[in-house]
Amino acid sequence: MTAYAVAHMRQVTPGPWMVEYLEKIDATLAPFGGRFMVHGGDVEVVENSWPGHLIVIEFPDRQHARDWYRSSAYQQILKLRTDNSESDVIFVDGIEHPHKATDVLG
Repeated sequence: MTAYAVAHMRQVTPGPWMVEYLEKIDATLAPFGGRFMVHGGDVEVVENSWPGHLIVIEFPDRQHARDWYRSSAYQQILKLRTDNSESDVIFVDGIEHPHKATDVLG
């Protein structure tokens, strides 16, 4: 089942670290089938507030997402992001289609 790495980048300190991180992350994703689905961009807030940026990376499944995050290639650049931003990162499974809202009830 498709899975996603989702990051809410609440606060980012711009600098050369960002260029280095962005230049290197694509190569870390490729071996695990990762691809950007959402990468920052302008959001339209329709309820409450949304400080920061949203990043969504799609993987073939959750194990691929885990393996990417734990890979030596990604671990080598991870501190560039964590030392210069405040963010929340999660892994979440996608859904099988067709899907109805009531499918989550059991």
